[in-house]
Amino acid sequence: MAQGNEGEDNRNAVDSSDSLVVETTNTQRQRLAAGTLTCPPEPELPALPFDLLPEILCRLPVKLLVQLRCVCKFFNSLISDPNFAKKHLRMSTKRHHLMLTNSCDYDYYYDRDIVMCDSPIPSIFSTSTVVTQTQLYIPNTLTNGHHCIDLMMSSCDGIFCGKLNNGSYFLWNPSIRKFKLLPPLRNHKWSLLSFGYDHFIDNYKVVAHSFKKVISVNTLGTDYWRRIKDIPYSNPISGHGLFVSGTVNWFAYDVIISLDLEKESYQKLRLPDFDNENNSWDVGVVRDCLCVFASSDEYWDVWIMKEYGNQESWTKLYTIPNLQDQDLEADRALYISEDDQLLVQCHQDWAECDDMKLVVYDSKAGTLNFPVFRNNYKHTHAEVYIESLISP
Repeated sequence: MAQGNEGEDNRNAVDSSDSLVVETTNTQRQRLAAGTLTCPPEPELPALPFDLLPEILCRLPVKLLVQLRCVCKFFNSLISDPNFAKKHLRMSTKRHHLMLTNSCDYDYYYDRDIVMCDSPIPSIFSTSTVVTQTQLYIPNTLTNGHHCIDLMMSSCDGIFCGKLNNGSYFLWNPSIRKFKLLPPLRNHKWSLLSFGYDHFIDNYKVVAHSFKKVISVNTLGTDYWRRIKDIPYSNPISGHGLFVSGTVNWFAYDVIISLDLEKESYQKLRLPDFDNENNSWDVGVVRDCLCVFASSDEYWDVWIMKEYGNQESWTKLYTIPNLQDQDLEADRALYISEDDQLLVQCHQDWAECDDMKLVVYDSKAGTLNFPVFRNNYKHTHAEVYIESLISP
């Protein structure tokens, strides 16, 4: 009986408590309606320290930062600041992309238009899915009805250099869709351009070289070209120069010719000690180091200069089996992933160089993979670049 009375007493206590709550709530509502009771302020969210915001934002991808510029004036001012762009670039070392240049018309070089597609580098090394691409468009205000017929073979800090079929040159950052027309380049027929950064003056330079080894330089922000000393070596150079460690480097038959952008002086770099079986080679840039890709009938050797200018630092990274059964010949190395997979640009050994293929070599497993792309274009060139906020 005592337990029963205790349970009944508890139920009565609960009922009394519920009644008290209802009564209190009703009383509060009446006081709120009469204006004699105010709601307690909601707790405020803790504010981030002002200095912490740039540290957070500089770690975000460019696409998101471009969107954040529309949120408020503070974000727009911060993200548009050149110093913030440099800080973001230093934090973007792993945000690499692959730009594929494609062409639909091979009959008329100067009348054809090129199609550029972009893919994040991690998607290239995935074997489970088809590589997704985003088509890139050069602004109409830049082309003004003219076709883009050429993009330089390398980029610096996410900026490419291009040529229109009217003979004019431009710089273009596809990540932020900003461009700059370069001043007219006179008395330089068939000039090829290179692009790099001069740390001494904290500015970018465009280098134009003709087949007669005449060199002119345009410093970004100026509206003129300066002719500097011609290349003093007899070796014939070909292709666009590659930017590495403050220098522009050209393929020159059996050596590499280098132009120091600060001193505007030249030097020769010797090649690695190849085996006698190597019969062709080309230069590239991987892991921010000068790279040489040497091929023979049976394999490809990939060398890098770990310390720029130090001939003794040439190191062989990979020996890759040839793809004769695939009718492919290697052109150059493009990128090395963190898990030592190598992206290689190749071409059909029976076709023109316009018919380009990509191959991924897994050095640990010793296997070769062939990325599959969604579009049906014929690839003409591939270039790895880093996304950036740097305006040309």
